[in-house]
Amino acid sequence: MGARGTHHAYEDVDYISCHAYYEEKNGDLDSFLASATDMDHFIESVVATADHVKAVNGSAKTINISFDEWNVWYLERFHNVDKIEGLDNWPKAPRLLEDTYSVADAVVFGNLLISLLKHADRVTSASLAQLVNVIAPIMTEPGGPAWKQTTFFPFALTSKLAKGVALDVRLDADKYSTDAYGAVPLIDAVATYDADAAATSVFLVNRSRTEEATVTIDLTALDSAIVLDAQTLSDADVYAKNTLNDPNRVGCTRIRVP
Repeated sequence: MGARGTHHAYEDVDYISCHAYYEEKNGDLDSFLASATDMDHFIESVVATADHVKAVNGSAKTINISFDEWNVWYLERFHNVDKIEGLDNWPKAPRLLEDTYSVADAVVFGNLLISLLKHADRVTSASLAQLVNVIAPIMTEPGGPAWKQTTFFPFALTSKLAKGVALDVRLDADKYSTDAYGAVPLIDAVATYDADAAATSVFLVNRSRTEEATVTIDLTALDSAIVLDAQTLSDADVYAKNTLNDPNRVGCTRIRVP
């Protein structure tokens, strides 16, 4: 729905629904790792359009965003390789869209969560699509085990720790060049503060394919701070995955903070 449709329907609309899926295309890993910059722009463009219509209409109402579908989804591969076509007898419950996610996918996935949190003032509802087997953080085998995909870990940790309010983080980071999005920061981050627990959580991603990143977090705005826990998901092989035969290849590890 564009500005014209929003103009006519403004008082009858509570949310604008957004969908976004991302995948590595043509081996362009640098651009893929910066996918959240596209989500940032998407959200900010929708907000700007809605607020423009609000101003033109002289309305006191604010329309927010419901990000109803988001994920890493290898849709191009599905259409080119996995799609079932030309069958006379359609198979019962065929195994489709069971993407196996890598460390790089998990970095992008976590960065999409950061983007949603950074815009929590306007993205007041968001839904991951899907949860089990189909483009999902959890995989199962009929009559066999279930295991965690790489994307499970950022989703679980963010769901557990991102409580309270999202903080307005000021980020100073080097940039790198991408074909799709131009120059983007190597580091992206957001923080949340849970007043009930008196706890701050910081979520970071390093978009570099090859280099570690040293990060300094300035906590002077907080009354006091003690680091209780720090975890990271990383691997020397950015395409490492968890599979049925190797379900624990990738996971979060606790790190020592100086």
